[in-house]
Amino acid sequence: MQRPRLALSFPRFCVRRRISALANGRPSSLEILGERYPTDEVTNITPAILAKLPLRLHTRPAHPLNTLRTLIESHFPDFTPLSSLSPLVTPFKNFDELSFPPDHPGRAVTDSYYINKNLMLRTHTSAHEVEVFRRGADKWLLTADVYRRDEIDGSHYPVFHQMEGARIFAADAAGMRAVEEDNARLRARLAEANIEIEDVPHVSGTNPAQATHDPVHAELVAQNLKLSLNGLMLTLFGGAGASREAPLRVRWIEAYFPFTTPSFEVEVFFRGKWLEILGSGVVRQATLDTANVSNKIGWAFGLGLERIAMILYSIPDIRLFWSTDERFLSQFTDKKITTFQPYSKYPSCFKDVSFWTAQDIALHENDFCDVVRDVAGDLVEDVLKIDSFVHPKTSRTSLCYRINYRSMDRSLSNEEANEIQAQVVDRLKQQFGVEIR
Repeated sequence: MQRPRLALSFPRFCVRRRISALANGRPSSLEILGERYPTDEVTNITPAILAKLPLRLHTRPAHPLNTLRTLIESHFPDFTPLSSLSPLVTPFKNFDELSFPPDHPGRAVTDSYYINKNLMLRTHTSAHEVEVFRRGADKWLLTADVYRRDEIDGSHYPVFHQMEGARIFAADAAGMRAVEEDNARLRARLAEANIEIEDVPHVSGTNPAQATHDPVHAELVAQNLKLSLNGLMLTLFGGAGASREAPLRVRWIEAYFPFTTPSFEVEVFFRGKWLEILGSGVVRQATLDTANVSNKIGWAFGLGLERIAMILYSIPDIRLFWSTDERFLSQFTDKKITTFQPYSKYPSCFKDVSFWTAQDIALHENDFCDVVRDVAGDLVEDVLKIDSFVHPKTSRTSLCYRINYRSMDRSLSNEEANEIQAQVVDRLKQQFGVEIR
C-alpha cells in the first residue's frame, strides 16, 4: 500500500539512457538466489543490491524488524502470516495487476530495479496481493523486503521492509452482518481504551466508493478497516507514550492509491509530533476480479517496518538495521521494544565531486547514488547535490555532489575516504562518461 511507491511501458528517455550507460560492461546474465537470469538494455540492478536479497532481516531472531513483525502479527492472531515470497516479480504483477497507470513514475528504471524488461524486484508488498487473494485467503499479513532506487540519507535506503495486511468479506447480506458485528466488537473495545481519534468520512465525494460497490457495503468495510487499525495503533504506540492524562492521538486523512478507494493515511501524535504511519483503503474490485475472487469486498493496509522501528526504538540512522556490530545487535531481544543506546558518533569525512555530464547519456540522481552505494556500501551517510548549472554556450550540464563518508562502527580515515572517492570517480567516468572538473 506504499507508493506510493496492460503492456509494460518504459519512458523512451529511460530506455535510451540504460542502453548507453549499461551496455558497456554489462554481463549477459545474473545469478540471483541460485538461478540465472538474462540481462538486457534496462538492467540496472547492482551487486550491492544483489547482496541484500538473501538477508531477510525481518526473519532474524531478536532483530528489531522481526520483533515489530511478530508484534503486529500478534495483534491479528487469526490472520495468516506470510514472509517467504520471492522478491522477483514481473512488472505486470508489480504494477498492472494493481491498476497502476501505464505512465506511473514508479515504472521507470530511475525508480525501480530491473533484472530485465520482464523481471524486476518488487517495490512494495502489494505486488503479491493478487496471488495471495487467488489462494483463497480471506485474512492475511505479508512481510517482505522491497526495493526502490532512492536518495542517500539517514531515513532512506534502497532496501527496506513492508508489511501488508488484508481482509475480505462476502458482499452479501450475511457478509455485511458479519462486518457490522465485528465493527460493534471493535468499537466497544476502543471505547474502553485511552485513545483520541480524529476521523474523516468513511466515504465522501473526494474519497468515493467504487462504482461496482454498494455504497453501504463500502462504508461498513471502510469503518471496519479504521476500527481494526485504530486498535493496531494502540498496540504499537499506546503503551509507549499514552497515559490517562494524555491519550494516544490518531488521525485519519483522505489519500490516493492506485489500488484502493476510498483510501486513507493514518498518523499518530507521538513524542511531540504527528507521524505518518501507514496507507490503507478498500481494495479495488479490479484486483479481486484479477484474482478470480467473486462477490467479495475488502480492505488492505501497508506500512514500512523501518519507519516504525526507528520511532519506537529511537534508532537514528536506517543503515543501522543492516549492522553486524554486536554493540548494535546485543541491545535487542525477542518480543521486547527497547530504546537504542548510541555507542558512538564517528566523525564525518566530506568529499565533493564535480563533473560535466556526457551529452548522450542522461545521469539521474538515483544513478549517482547507486554508484556511491555500490562502491562505498554503508560507509556513506548521505549524498547532497550542492550545485547544478547548464553552460550558456555549450549547453553542457555541470553537477557537483557532496558525499558524507561516515562509518557507524569505526573511525574512517581521510586516506580511506580518498581511496573510496577515487573508485566512485572511476565508476562515474566508466559507466556514465562524465568529465571530472
